Amino acid sequence: MSKGLFELRLKSQEGIARVMYCTLVGKRIVMLHSFVKKTQKTPKQDLNLALDRMKEVKNANT
Repeated sequence: MSKGLFELRLKSQEGIARVMYCTLVGKRIVMLHSFVKKTQKTPKQDLNLALDRMKEVKNANT
């Protein structure tokens, strides 16, 4: 997705859910945002929210 931001796809009867996450030192994975994707492209609002949360998490752990 972006530098340090990854996406996990989860299939269900309702559709395909996406979870954006990042990794931290110490083998930790932090789930940042989840949503059901309804278009080909990831909505900018969802991407920006995940990026903002990733910055917040990484700044808190430095």
